[in-house]
Amino acid sequence: MATAKQGEKEFLLNYNIHDYDVPLTSVDLVIFTIRDQTLQVLLVKRGDHPCKGQWSLPGGFIDIHNDIDLDGAALRKLKEKTGVEAPYLEQLQGFGSRNRDPRGWSTTFAYFALISSDRITLSHGGNADAVRWCPVESDEGLPKLAFDHAQILDVAVQRLRNKVEYTSLPAHLLPEEFTLSELQRVYQVLLGRLVDKSAFRKRIREGDFLEELPGKWRLGSNRPAQLYGLRKGQGTVYFNRLMTGEVGAK
Repeated sequence: MATAKQGEKEFLLNYNIHDYDVPLTSVDLVIFTIRDQTLQVLLVKRGDHPCKGQWSLPGGFIDIHNDIDLDGAALRKLKEKTGVEAPYLEQLQGFGSRNRDPRGWSTTFAYFALISSDRITLSHGGNADAVRWCPVESDEGLPKLAFDHAQILDVAVQRLRNKVEYTSLPAHLLPEEFTLSELQRVYQVLLGRLVDKSAFRKRIREGDFLEELPGKWRLGSNRPAQLYGLRKGQGTVYFNRLMTGEVGAK
């Protein structure tokens, strides 16, 4: 117990965090990619209790000795699960309650990441029995997810689709080299509708977040298509108008 004469240094030397109840604290990752022209999420099958045998989002407890901050914890878990060090990663929000984990009062800080699936070789280990990509929307539906991970996924999908309307985020779902047509298809997958080609390309030019790759072309049945990449050092670009209402014709 602190006294009036006690300085901060002495106070901290005698302070014990375990004198107080503290919640279980973790990070969970909603890792998105585009596969087979659909938005998919990475799921792991839990190998240990609680919720053994159920599918869940990848994640884990914060390592208070090695994780400098929440972003560091999320990047560490992302590296462990995917082998990728620096994809697009954004904190979503915190989730916590006395009921979300049967082990006790629990809180998690959820992040979502955007990754090109060709950068990942899926493997499992630790407390995961299996790992797979799963379409966010499919005829079969998602499997039942452990804890409150279905709620976290819903929030992440909504956040991503809202941001697609006015940012350059979808480019992070493509390989390092891509055509404008491939980028447009990713936007259309996420928006769930077609986008007018000329209006789309005008928006991309205005954003100025891509650079042509000199001498690199995608060869196909039609004429070769110029390859592009994200401009080095370029952060997320916010458009001055939404993509909404560009076109709906087929």
